[in-house]
Amino acid sequence: MTEAARARLLAGLGLLVLAALVASGVSPHDRATWLLEVAPVLIAAPVLGATWRRYPLTTLLYALIALHMLVLILGGAYTYARVPLGFWLQDALHLARNPYDKIGHFMQGLVPAMVAREVLLQRGYVSSRGMAAFLSVCVAMAISAVYELIEWGVALAAGSGATDFLGTQGDVWDTQSDMFWALLGAMVAVTVLRGWHDRQIRAMSY
Repeated sequence: MTEAARARLLAGLGLLVLAALVASGVSPHDRATWLLEVAPVLIAAPVLGATWRRYPLTTLLYALIALHMLVLILGGAYTYARVPLGFWLQDALHLARNPYDKIGHFMQGLVPAMVAREVLLQRGYVSSRGMAAFLSVCVAMAISAVYELIEWGVALAAGSGATDFLGTQGDVWDTQSDMFWALLGAMVAVTVLRGWHDRQIRAMSY
C-alpha cells in the first residue's frame, strides 16, 4: 500500500469513527452510560490523531482500533444489553441473553494485545516472538481486570443506576466470562493475526 493510499484509508477510518460517535451521542438510550462506554474513544482518538506522524502504527492495528471504537460506540448508543445485532445473534444462536457485550470484551483483549505486541517488537523491547506473545496477552488481561474493577467501582458508587453500564443481564458469571472473551481475543491477536502483523511491522521498518 502506498503512503497516499494509507493516508486516505486512515482518514476514512477517522471520519467513520467520528461520524458514528456524533450520531450515537444525539439521542443515546442513557446519556451517562453512553459517556462511560465511549470514554475510551474520547481518550484514544485524540492521542492517535496527535501521534500518527511521530509514532505511526501499522495499518492493521489502526483498522482494528477503529473497529473496536465502533463496537464501543454502538454499545454506548443502545447499552450493550439492547444492541440490535446482539438480539439477532441471540435468536440465531438460541442464547439466553444478548451477547453483544462479549464482542466488546473480545475486542478488549484483541486490540490491547496487538498494541502491546507492536510496541514490544517495533521498539525492540523484546526480540523473541514467543516472549512478545506472552507479554501481550498479559497486558490485555491486566487491562481486562482493571476494566472489571472500574465496573465494580461504578456499581458501588451508582448502585442500581449502573445496571446498563454493567450489562450483566442476570448472569452471575458475567465478570469471569468477560475476562474469558478478552483472553480469546488476545490469543487470536498473537496467533491468528501474527503473520499478517509481522509483515506489516517489517514493512514499517523500511
